[in-house]
Amino acid sequence: MNKKIITANQITKVIVDLCIKANTILRKDVYDSLKSALRSEKNLRAKNLLKLIINNADIARKNKLAICQDTGLPIVFLRIGQNLSLKGDLVNAVQKGVGIGYKKGALRSSIVKDPIKRSTPKNIPAVIHTEIVPGNKINITVMPKGFGSENKTALKMFNPTASLRDIKDFIVKSVLEAGPEACPPFIIGVGIGGTADMAVLLAKKALLKKITPLKTKLSKDILKAVNDTGIGAMGLGGKTTCLGVNIKTYPTHIAGLPVALNISCHALRSASKTI
Repeated sequence: MNKKIITANQITKVIVDLCIKANTILRKDVYDSLKSALRSEKNLRAKNLLKLIINNADIARKNKLAICQDTGLPIVFLRIGQNLSLKGDLVNAVQKGVGIGYKKGALRSSIVKDPIKRSTPKNIPAVIHTEIVPGNKINITVMPKGFGSENKTALKMFNPTASLRDIKDFIVKSVLEAGPEACPPFIIGVGIGGTADMAVLLAKKALLKKITPLKTKLSKDILKAVNDTGIGAMGLGGKTTCLGVNIKTYPTHIAGLPVALNISCHALRSASKTI
């Protein structure tokens, strides 16, 4: 059986489209959660802010404009089938697609190539995460991550004896420290397990999951505690500080318990395609 062949040009074209889509069309699960929050919010000021956030998403979609002026640092997740044959330079194809996509979509350049000298911003390079999976297809996801929320990332290396209460308290404290600077209402990604770097990656991947009704006690407790802080939409009060909590776990060492938090603002943006 011949392997399926995908070319670098195909990948570049998909990346171009995903960069524009992710930045201009708010994910349906996030949009629906904002609508639901608007219906249940009692605080008038918060209600008006939620209306503005929803209207902003509507205008962005209709006019193909960026949802937020911070079009983020593009993060590209590649799930590559082990039976797939790639023709061409994969990394170059991704970076080329991001560069073209951000220029074509009139999206702000925010990347300084030298993090110390703070050179003139460009729109590349993106951060790329690859994973080899069964099959002969490639799933491509683009997540433009704004840094108002990214700057509030937190990591704690717990002792293995830590309780769920300890984990919840750490996350809620981190959210309180983030406050309005991360542009609530938030979507919270939590990574538990692995090593320090794995936990942080898990937390970011958790943001790619759809916002769904919560099933675990920990996620329910976190959501309630965060909304009880009263930070509210854009930090101006109300009960809508967080729209959803997603948790991803991975096995870890018997001597440790890494826990990471990655927050997204209300403009949680990502778009995917499988080829």
